[in-house]
Amino acid sequence: MQMPRLSSFYPPVLALLGCLGGSVALLPSVQAAAAPAVELKTLTVAPTTQASAAGFDGVVEAVRQAVVAAQVAGNIVSLSVKVGDRVAAGQVLARIDARAAEQAATASDAQAAAAKATLELASRDWDRQRQLYAQQFISRAALDRAESEFKATAAQANAQLAQAGAARTQSGFYVVKAPFSGVIADVPVQLGDMAMPGRPLFTVYEPGALRVTAAVAQTVAMHPDLAKLRLEVPGLMSPGPWVAPVRVQRLPTVDPTTLTMQIRAELPAGLQGVSPGMFARVWLPLPTTASSTHATDARIWIPATAVVRRAEVSGVYVLAADGKALLRQVRLGRSEGPQVEILSGLTPGDKVALEPQVAAAAR
Repeated sequence: MQMPRLSSFYPPVLALLGCLGGSVALLPSVQAAAAPAVELKTLTVAPTTQASAAGFDGVVEAVRQAVVAAQVAGNIVSLSVKVGDRVAAGQVLARIDARAAEQAATASDAQAAAAKATLELASRDWDRQRQLYAQQFISRAALDRAESEFKATAAQANAQLAQAGAARTQSGFYVVKAPFSGVIADVPVQLGDMAMPGRPLFTVYEPGALRVTAAVAQTVAMHPDLAKLRLEVPGLMSPGPWVAPVRVQRLPTVDPTTLTMQIRAELPAGLQGVSPGMFARVWLPLPTTASSTHATDARIWIPATAVVRRAEVSGVYVLAADGKALLRQVRLGRSEGPQVEILSGLTPGDKVALEPQVAAAAR
């Protein structure tokens, strides 16, 4: 006996299941249609005309920096600081073996004391000779001889005192002190090394006053509008690599070999992470002349945050005619502050999404 199909006994149940299934399948699409569309922040591309700028490599320097060298010869018996230490003006940095100098200074002091005693005796004798001359017990010639002996003794005593002072000053050279408050940048010697006159022992710089120095082509450096100079310090993380100089100085001399002039731009005080020797770049506007038609060009600039970088490819999200965000490859130029130049890939009128992550999620 053949069993009947389920559809012949329960047609209403199958119809109900079909209706339920249809409603369940349509539920996600209804919810998706009801979800609000994401509004993208866009920028309409337009060419801008601005003066071209030239970058010149520079270096961060300390406005106040000194190389402390030895003034006398001797063995270094004490090193009180190391690289990176902060020191105060007059603080002892190192000591050189000064035993021989101390003995010489002591001997000079003893000779000076003997000279003082001899001078006191000559002074009393000179007073007696003047009294005897006043009473007419000695002649004028005897008084002149007594005066000459007194002056000679006084001169010898002064010479001994000066020699003792020089010996004491010489002994002070064996104690090396900081010339001003700052940071120790370099210590090229070690304990036990032989110090020689003129040999560098320490390098001290003042961290509160730094500047960027760069050699700039003469034609650019002579441009009068140095107020538009900008500094780029790639190693500066906060507040960013771009820094506005406090003061700009152009040295008056020109290097006859390279035909460059030196530009000094002082950095603001309180920058963290900047130290002498760091790489920096000075950006100067190119001078505009009648023959230089390339000084101003119409170029496309967009915020650097709108650029998407995947491996070695750079792109931006551009809104199509139907409102969809499409990723388009672009060729980047130089960066200036928060803006980046677009060499190719965009045309005036394109709408670029300013938030790439939001545009990627809305695709």
